[in-house]
Amino acid sequence: MNEVRTQCKMFLMKKISICLSLVWLFVNETTQEPGICFYGEEAWTQAKDYFTQPSTCHDGRPIDCNDIPDKCPSGVYKVFPKQTQGVDVHCEMNLDEGHWTVFQKRENGFIDFYLGWNDYKTGFGNPKHEFWLGNENLHSLTSQGNYEMRIDLIDFDGNTAFAKYKVFAIGDESSKFKLTANGYYGTAGNGLEYHNGNRFSTKDSDNDNDHTHCAIVYHGAWWFDACVKADLNGQYFLKTPVAAHRGVYWRAWKGTNYSLKGSSMMIRRLQI
Repeated sequence: MNEVRTQCKMFLMKKISICLSLVWLFVNETTQEPGICFYGEEAWTQAKDYFTQPSTCHDGRPIDCNDIPDKCPSGVYKVFPKQTQGVDVHCEMNLDEGHWTVFQKRENGFIDFYLGWNDYKTGFGNPKHEFWLGNENLHSLTSQGNYEMRIDLIDFDGNTAFAKYKVFAIGDESSKFKLTANGYYGTAGNGLEYHNGNRFSTKDSDNDNDHTHCAIVYHGAWWFDACVKADLNGQYFLKTPVAAHRGVYWRAWKGTNYSLKGSSMMIRRLQI
């Protein structure tokens, strides 16, 4: 690899043009973008960024996606929140100034989200696609600083909306992973207002404020109150759920009888 880099630099410094669409051969990446050619010094600068990216992006022990360098792409990285041995997360590096640590994603219903307490405690799924990062990991992350949170939603017609919260935290297991989400702004409506301050419930752990078991009645897992005005971990439907308040649900945006196509939830550490 060092010999290849040296040879490339020698050619480039002699003003020989290169096409960056070929760089993937060296860095083991693929692209669907058409080739873009640069020349001389600019070609070397562009190629050097590509060559150095894999090592610099994955060096060190980042505690969350804030610590991933600015030039790195969105993708899966290993981060090391306190009191953990490290966890793979998806870092969103482009949206809204980047450096978001994604902790939930729905996109096609491939992963079953109707799971129990331990699954939601430790996490499940694939961070490249559909997944839940784990309530223990969320507590570890949000207890190491001040965090904001962003939710992005998409319906089956391609419409999108977002909700941001200036303050976000998850308590420890003794609090039943209590939710704190304050300071809403966005276009999706404040779907978490009703759930703020509540404990997390699953089908095998009833911690809601209703006489029923909300996680079973609405086939989901969330910070239920009595019972639900949002649940992005609900059963996946193709637009129309079998009953009201079901599905990948965000009432403030789409009403009581609509299941969303997709969602993502992510956090970012605030620099104080």
